[in-house]
Amino acid sequence: MRTRLTTILWILTALLISGFLAGPAAAAAPAAGDRLAISGLVTNPMGKGLKEAEIEVLVNGQHLKPVGKEAEIVTGKPGGYVADFILPPGTLPGAKVEVKAAKPSWKPVPPTTVKVVEAGKDAQGNRLFQAYQKLTMERKITAGFWIATLVLLLVYLVISFEWMHRTLVSFLGAALIIFITYTLGHWDKSFYIISFDDAMGAIDLNVIFLLMGMMLFVGVMKKTGMFQFLAYKAYALARGNVFILSLVLQIITAVVSAFLDNVTTMLLVLPVTIEIAVTLKINPLVLLIPEAFASNVGGTATLIGDPPNILIGSYAALTFGQFVQNLSLICAVSLVTSSFFFLWWHKKAYLGAEVKDVPRTIEYLKEQYQITNKKLMNLGLFLLAFAILFFILGGVLHLPVAIPALVGSLLLLAISGEDIVEMLEKEVEWPTLVFFIGLFMVIAGAEETGLIQVIANFVKDVSKGNLTAAIVIILWVSAIASAFIDNIPFTATMLPIIAFLNQTIPGAESGVLWWSLSLGACLGGNGTMIGASANVVTVGLAEKAGYHISFVDYMKACWWPMMITVSICMVYLLIAY
Repeated sequence: MRTRLTTILWILTALLISGFLAGPAAAAAPAAGDRLAISGLVTNPMGKGLKEAEIEVLVNGQHLKPVGKEAEIVTGKPGGYVADFILPPGTLPGAKVEVKAAKPSWKPVPPTTVKVVEAGKDAQGNRLFQAYQKLTMERKITAGFWIATLVLLLVYLVISFEWMHRTLVSFLGAALIIFITYTLGHWDKSFYIISFDDAMGAIDLNVIFLLMGMMLFVGVMKKTGMFQFLAYKAYALARGNVFILSLVLQIITAVVSAFLDNVTTMLLVLPVTIEIAVTLKINPLVLLIPEAFASNVGGTATLIGDPPNILIGSYAALTFGQFVQNLSLICAVSLVTSSFFFLWWHKKAYLGAEVKDVPRTIEYLKEQYQITNKKLMNLGLFLLAFAILFFILGGVLHLPVAIPALVGSLLLLAISGEDIVEMLEKEVEWPTLVFFIGLFMVIAGAEETGLIQVIANFVKDVSKGNLTAAIVIILWVSAIASAFIDNIPFTATMLPIIAFLNQTIPGAESGVLWWSLSLGACLGGNGTMIGASANVVTVGLAEKAGYHISFVDYMKACWWPMMITVSICMVYLLIAY
């Protein structure tokens, strides 16, 4: 019995082994017939490859299925496609071979005849043929285009009038366009907006992690008392002269904002400024508004100082050094100009300050605002210098700015002994990060459906391809728009537009249009209290402390210095480039 069972097992094993060996052998033997390999590229009118375009190959008008399990041919990320086919022997080269393409929000490419070239024979004697065809697709206005446009406009409108928290509205907008894509877009391709994968790919993690790293860094540095100490030093340096005090506070705020984001800078200097203003018996807003203005000007000078610059730098692969080289000088000139404007504008309030017993006040501030952890402060400054060094070297090393920001902040966090969970909960502004994530997806939906290209073509037509006209238009449109809507979503919308114009306007390859966008969005945001996040934070916290200012009064104080600084920037751009 055991011998019979052993024999059966051997027979089964032999059959299984022979089956495994015979399978690959059978699969390796290709069917007889003509072999056709077709490859090509699908691009937009600017020559940029289009991914996820569906390609169909026709032979004598009949659909041809590619070798393998794929039911259709889809272009990859660079826009390329390749497929192999088997035809009955003798079909080629006499048959008519055509290729056509289709993609939502694009006009389909009708069947296009391709030239087939014989390339020899394979080992089995089958004839080999090759063909290459490049296809160009034009945009098409679809229902998805109008939906994406409406969602983007509603996001702007709700953010501008603060009808809903900007994080909620941006993320809701992103969820809606993806939902519509997979529901209405499933039955009718004209409603297709953006796939889930493409929406996820649109999230710029370089921006997200850079902001997170700087938030963690500031969270630790706040505990050292360094920022409050700087405000005390400003008062001590002024020695009771309110004009000098305001000027020093603006300069300190601008310099700090160049290396930290301007919102964080205002959050740190605002409580101390109010304390000093109360001591002088003046309205804190006559010091805070110039500081908020200076924070936006100083933040414009570097890659990491203002959120619009972070977006521009990451999208256009611009380095920290390029921002400093192209913008620091004009920002310094703008800062001097705006500072003296505010000294004149608030002259009456400054002259009315009660400056009594300056030495005693300085001593009081010295006791109140001391460095509480000098060792940690020095370590933090060292790691900040380390991060900035690699921001500068990033262009050479091709290192994303988020990496040194994370390394520096996480090392500081580890050495300081702070609780990571507590820091993530209290110091990282998750609503801001989620706002950016939602915004990236909404903008991507507008780009996928063609809205961004329509706007870019409009700017190109208005400027008539003239670089000078384009510089002026982008600068002033950015400035005026950013004064009335948040400059962050506006900048995000403009990024692909500027990229398009850089390819179509002669001379734009110098990058001048990026600097026009940066200066317009960052400095234009100074025009009103809702134009930049730093302004909103400043007005909100001042009001919480009992000092209210109306929209009109804020605009009276800031509109003209905004116009003056943007005009100076226009002259600079036209002369320098």
